[in-house]
Amino acid sequence: METKFWNRAVDVLRRGRLSTGAPGRPVKWPARWAGRLGRSDRGMTTSEYAVGTIAACAFAAVLYKVVNSGPVLSALQSLVEDALDAKF
Repeated sequence: METKFWNRAVDVLRRGRLSTGAPGRPVKWPARWAGRLGRSDRGMTTSEYAVGTIAACAFAAVLYKVVNSGPVLSALQSLVEDALDAKF
Protein backbone atom coordinates (compact mmCIF):
# COMPACT_ATOMS: atom_id res chain seq x y z
CA MET A 1 0.00 0.00 0.00
CA GLU A 2 2.72 2.45 1.03
CA THR A 3 4.84 1.66 -2.04
CA LYS A 4 1.88 2.31 -4.33
CA PHE A 5 1.32 5.69 -2.68
CA TRP A 6 4.93 6.78 -3.13
CA ASN A 7 5.10 5.54 -6.71
CA ARG A 8 1.92 7.43 -7.52
CA ALA A 9 3.19 10.60 -5.78
CA VAL A 10 6.46 10.50 -7.72
CA ASP A 11 4.57 9.91 -10.98
CA VAL A 12 2.28 12.88 -10.30
CA LEU A 13 5.21 15.16 -9.49
CA ARG A 14 7.22 14.14 -12.52
CA ARG A 15 4.32 14.62 -14.92
CA GLY A 16 3.31 17.94 -13.34
CA ARG A 17 -0.33 16.93 -12.89
CA LEU A 18 -0.51 18.20 -9.30
CA SER A 19 -2.25 21.56 -9.12
CA THR A 20 -2.88 24.17 -6.46
CA GLY A 21 -6.61 24.13 -7.04
CA ALA A 22 -6.54 26.83 -9.70
CA PRO A 23 -6.99 25.38 -13.19
CA GLY A 24 -3.90 25.50 -15.37
CA ARG A 25 -1.51 26.36 -12.51
CA PRO A 26 0.64 23.34 -11.74
CA VAL A 27 2.82 23.36 -8.66
CA LYS A 28 6.52 23.77 -9.44
CA TRP A 29 8.14 21.23 -7.14
CA PRO A 30 11.91 21.27 -6.78
CA ALA A 31 13.66 18.23 -8.17
CA ARG A 32 14.97 17.30 -4.72
CA TRP A 33 11.44 16.77 -3.41
CA ALA A 34 10.53 14.57 -6.36
CA GLY A 35 13.61 12.44 -5.66
CA ARG A 36 12.88 12.44 -1.94
CA LEU A 37 9.41 11.00 -2.46
CA GLY A 38 10.90 8.05 -4.29
CA ARG A 39 12.84 6.86 -1.24
CA SER A 40 11.52 5.29 1.91
CA ASP A 41 13.02 6.22 5.29
CA ARG A 42 11.57 3.35 7.24
CA GLY A 43 13.82 2.49 10.18
CA MET A 44 15.51 5.87 10.40
CA THR A 45 13.74 6.83 13.61
CA THR A 46 14.62 3.50 15.19
CA SER A 47 18.31 3.90 14.45
CA GLU A 48 18.28 7.51 15.62
CA TYR A 49 16.69 6.47 18.91
CA ALA A 50 19.26 3.71 19.30
CA VAL A 51 22.19 6.10 18.78
CA GLY A 52 20.62 8.64 21.15
CA THR A 53 20.08 5.98 23.81
CA ILE A 54 23.68 4.78 23.54
CA ALA A 55 24.96 8.36 23.79
CA ALA A 56 22.78 9.05 26.84
CA CYS A 57 24.00 5.88 28.55
CA ALA A 58 27.63 6.76 27.83
CA PHE A 59 27.10 10.27 29.21
CA ALA A 60 25.41 8.83 32.33
CA ALA A 61 28.34 6.43 32.88
CA VAL A 62 30.89 9.25 32.61
CA LEU A 63 28.84 11.45 34.93
CA TYR A 64 28.53 8.60 37.45
CA LYS A 65 32.30 8.07 37.45
CA VAL A 66 32.97 11.80 37.88
CA VAL A 67 30.48 12.26 40.72
CA ASN A 68 31.75 9.17 42.57
CA SER A 69 35.40 10.21 42.34
CA GLY A 70 37.18 11.19 45.56
CA PRO A 71 37.66 14.93 44.99
CA VAL A 72 34.07 15.48 43.84
CA LEU A 73 32.64 13.47 46.75
CA SER A 74 34.68 15.46 49.28
CA ALA A 75 33.67 18.75 47.63
CA LEU A 76 29.98 17.78 47.71
CA GLN A 77 30.29 16.62 51.33
CA SER A 78 31.93 19.88 52.41
CA LEU A 79 29.27 21.85 50.53
CA VAL A 80 26.47 20.01 52.33
CA GLU A 81 28.19 20.36 55.70
CA ASP A 82 28.68 24.11 55.18
CA ALA A 83 25.03 24.46 54.22
CA LEU A 84 23.89 22.58 57.35
CA ASP A 85 26.20 24.57 59.63
CA ALA A 86 25.03 27.94 58.32
CA LYS A 87 23.89 30.42 60.97
CA PHE A 88 20.57 32.12 60.46
